[in-house]
Amino acid sequence: MSPIHTLQAEDPPIDLSGGAVGLVAGVAIVAALALLVAAYLVREVLAANAGTPKMIEVGRAVQEGAAAYLRRQFRTLAGFVIVIPFVLLLLPADDTGARVGRSVFFVVGAVFSALVGFVGMSLATRANTRTAAAAIESGERAAMRIAFRTGGVVGMFTVGLGLLGAAVVVLAFRDTAPQVLEGFGFGAALLAMFMRVGGGIFTKAADVGADLVGKVEQGIPEDDPRNAATIADNVGDNVGDCAGMAADLFESYAVTLVAALILGVKAFGENGLVYPLLIPAVGVLTAIIGIFAVSPRDGDRTGMTAINRGFFISAVVSAIGVVIVSMVYLPGSFAEFPGLEGSTQSGDPRVIAISAVLIGIVLAAAIQLLTGYFTETNRRPVLGVAEASTTGPATNILAGIGVGLESAVYSALLIGAAVFGAYLLGSGSVTIALFAVALAGTGLLTTVGVIVSMDTFGPVSDNAQGIAEMSAGPEGIDERAGAILTSLDAVGNTTKAITKGIAIATAVLAATALFGSFTDTVTTALADAGASTEAARGTVGGLNIAYPDALVGLIIGAAVVFLFSGLAINAVGRAAGRVVMEVRNQFRTKPGIMEGTEKPDYGAVVDICTRDSLRELVTPGTLAVMAPIAVGFGLGYPPLGAFLGGAIAAGVLMAVFLANSGGAWDNAKKLVEDGNYGGKGSEVHAATVIGDTVGDPFKDTAGPSINPLLKVMNLVSLLIAPLVVKFSVGEDENTAARIGIALAAVVVIVAVVATSRRRGSSVGDGPPTPSAPPTRTPPSGSEVKV
Repeated sequence: MSPIHTLQAEDPPIDLSGGAVGLVAGVAIVAALALLVAAYLVREVLAANAGTPKMIEVGRAVQEGAAAYLRRQFRTLAGFVIVIPFVLLLLPADDTGARVGRSVFFVVGAVFSALVGFVGMSLATRANTRTAAAAIESGERAAMRIAFRTGGVVGMFTVGLGLLGAAVVVLAFRDTAPQVLEGFGFGAALLAMFMRVGGGIFTKAADVGADLVGKVEQGIPEDDPRNAATIADNVGDNVGDCAGMAADLFESYAVTLVAALILGVKAFGENGLVYPLLIPAVGVLTAIIGIFAVSPRDGDRTGMTAINRGFFISAVVSAIGVVIVSMVYLPGSFAEFPGLEGSTQSGDPRVIAISAVLIGIVLAAAIQLLTGYFTETNRRPVLGVAEASTTGPATNILAGIGVGLESAVYSALLIGAAVFGAYLLGSGSVTIALFAVALAGTGLLTTVGVIVSMDTFGPVSDNAQGIAEMSAGPEGIDERAGAILTSLDAVGNTTKAITKGIAIATAVLAATALFGSFTDTVTTALADAGASTEAARGTVGGLNIAYPDALVGLIIGAAVVFLFSGLAINAVGRAAGRVVMEVRNQFRTKPGIMEGTEKPDYGAVVDICTRDSLRELVTPGTLAVMAPIAVGFGLGYPPLGAFLGGAIAAGVLMAVFLANSGGAWDNAKKLVEDGNYGGKGSEVHAATVIGDTVGDPFKDTAGPSINPLLKVMNLVSLLIAPLVVKFSVGEDENTAARIGIALAAVVVIVAVVATSRRRGSSVGDGPPTPSAPPTRTPPSGSEVKV
């Protein structure tokens, strides 16, 4: 083996045996079972009482707004789904079938990602009213059951479609399945990133505008129907937290499978193409158990206790299932693998595989506990943020930033320990070590069904509380039902933070495994070009940041994460500014709104959020695609590898910081609204609301969007790597073409960022209308309801 080959240049031959084909077909059947369970849960949720006519009316407005937004978003993104497959046809692959399959399954991945998001949004907008009605009529157990099983539908669609897509590719393409799967993962990741960014901008623009004008300036409750931004806020919960996050978790699932299958072929041969499918198949079955196990019991401290119980039951059963599958399917020696006969690799493959998968399962549990500690209302960090609010919004913000920064360190250390622990299982082989990292990602996948259920539970509970408040009569919500919905909403904030933490961990594991695939692709391309050892620096085992160009690539990779986050947060700020102006203007020009004699114009705010979010999502999305192209073709493949390393390192810290600080601010506000430190309407409450508005784009726009960002950049790098090498070394070296492509990418990035900055030069579409300073109206004794 040449010194430059830290991974195999040639894959072992793959000709799936009859037994292997049967196993993959069985995986496809398990995936179909997940979709059948989803259909069963849909029937159960829709069979529940939809609530009063007023609840149904408010819920229908939310449904229509969310559906209209997604339709416009899909039309906006259709151009990417049409154009990119033709670009993929131009990139190198083993044969024409692989190129065509990669393009076709790019579309399939994008459609599946969109479908998961649409299903999540569609059912959540119908479950909102049912959850509220259940809380009023039957109590916490019934309300929680509906909300969580709504999430279960999305969870089953996520694992079902992800596993089905991967199984079909393996059955249809076999030898070239890893290359085709690159397209499948890229399509899922790209669309998820656009949906995550666009939905995040929509939801947080409405939320920030509603809170600043409604709570702080007018002194009315969060979901008071007198606030013109309330419907947009509820719509945003669905298009951001349901559609966007569901698509994000689906692409995490798909991309982790892609990385595991690419590396599995090189490490375990034929078995490596099948085994990574068997592990998530076990996860599908255990997720079903976990979803049905979530039911509050007498003596539970909060609804979070029941959710934790379901999660840990699923995790334990998954661990047992993984051990059984591994012992039955994998041979006890590397020499027994088809295509690897005569291998002298040491170690027991079964022990390596089981240990790696268990690392992923344990990591999911650890992230769950750690994130819960930093974001639950009864834990010291959130209590500290609430206490800091007694001295004003500045100290509230400082405390929340401190919580986010501290939690990022612990989460990064946990994820780093998992990656390094899996890497150590490689028995001296980089190939097996990287496959072990990918298997740790598949271990996380075994919990994804329950994790997605937890995530969707959050916005359903949030919307249920809002719909109950908006549809109640002058007497307000029944005190008991109000307490139940408030409690479920607080639990939902924690579950959303937990799912973001686990999604970040999955993103890092997938990105690390994809980085291994990238270096292998570079190594193979260099070998094909007959490059020298010196020309091959930058591959695994040879990445040396002592070279200035590699160090520059590392810095640029970290910088892109910061720029991406800044663009997303600024986009929310601009859109929220327009919402604030609109809501203020309605209160000023329609005095009857506060008296209940006039209705606010909800549609105007929905339209602002829709237009702004669809316009703003193009800039960060373009940056994610173009940045690797600019670095790879402009600086070469070693800096491109360093670029990915810098992005992963900065991305994990930034994503956890943004998610957990935002979650802590949100639940500190909930803590005060429960009557602590003066309760609603107090100065402390105003301070926590300001902190929460800062945290909104942190935790629901920029933070979770970093997950698909990392995977999109890794996949783009993986796809362009052979062409970058081809233009850099060997007979086909073409410096002019390489620099030309890089300059074109830089021009596109500069153009979209400059356009984004021009949008920020004014808050509205023109100069703001002079008006009197906003006045705060104390909450009336009897809230007016629509």
